[in-house]
Amino acid sequence: MKKSLRSVLALVLLISMMALVFAGCTAPATTKPVDSTTTPPPAAKLKVAMVTDVGGLGDKSFNDLSWAGLEKAKADLGVETKVLTSKVMTDYETNLTQLSGAGFSPVFAVGFLMQAAVNKVATSTPDTNYGGIDIFIADPPKNYVGLSFKENEAGYLAGVVAGLATKANFDTRLNAQNVIGFVGGMAIPPVQKFQAGFVAGAKSVNPTVKVISLYAGKFDDQAKGKELGLSLISQGADVVFAAAGQTGIGTFNACQESKKALFIGVDSDQFLTLTNPGDTILTSAVKRIDVAVFSVVKKSLDGKFPGGQNLAFGLAEDGVGLAPFHDFDTKVPQAIKDAVAKATADIKAGTVTVPESVK
Repeated sequence: MKKSLRSVLALVLLISMMALVFAGCTAPATTKPVDSTTTPPPAAKLKVAMVTDVGGLGDKSFNDLSWAGLEKAKADLGVETKVLTSKVMTDYETNLTQLSGAGFSPVFAVGFLMQAAVNKVATSTPDTNYGGIDIFIADPPKNYVGLSFKENEAGYLAGVVAGLATKANFDTRLNAQNVIGFVGGMAIPPVQKFQAGFVAGAKSVNPTVKVISLYAGKFDDQAKGKELGLSLISQGADVVFAAAGQTGIGTFNACQESKKALFIGVDSDQFLTLTNPGDTILTSAVKRIDVAVFSVVKKSLDGKFPGGQNLAFGLAEDGVGLAPFHDFDTKVPQAIKDAVAKATADIKAGTVTVPESVK
């Protein structure tokens, strides 16, 4: 009896040990093999965004240039980008706040008209960084950087070209009246600086030239821009410079369709953005907004957001300049090219100071 009991106990112990061994060699039913070749996609390093002025994207001007800076940052730096369009001025604060709440930083407010809105939102959301295009804020907070440009210096070079071109005869549209024109979008400091430089540059090389300036009051009204362009042409202007966003596209159309004036573009090299510009556009007074925006994004990515200051970009900083003459390059007299080169050197050297307002 005792021997039989010992045999049974030994058998139970053996079966138990075998069960443990079998369980140790068998993976649980819920265990799945791990694919070591699959890795999750990398998260965006930074989320950056912008709010357009009422001209929106497609203005061939400061909104498009700002977006180009963000798109370059997306391509070169791998950041996530977004743009919100402002239909009316009351959209500014809402759009800035929305982007801040969605985790975008820095957020760029594009255009002088957003000054009050970005100042308010930057103060109320200190954890978000902001950049203001053409916006100067006195004693800016640490989460804000102002990016302004010396438009008067670029305008001066455009004025040198126009002031000499109107006395030349390299194109049949150039008449003997010695009149040139300026079309502004809204009478705000960046546009007024373009105007002041244009007038000063023209008179520096042609003291008797008549410069007629007209303002549309809008940046997004091509019909008004065309109307003003035709008005200038009817008054004898044979070279017209427009600093007016989309409104300026209408001015270009007036010059091209009338075949009575040459056109100078603004902000970007508008030869590259306007339709069939080769027969009409002489050059453009450029602001390298895209370069400034990209620079701020790059510094932010490196943990060096340049907040608490206002940065100004002029000829010396390669922040403004004059675009090539493109199709007119072989027609424009060397004397005009030399005058532009001299004016550029004089401004950089400080021997010429360009006014910021029309005297």
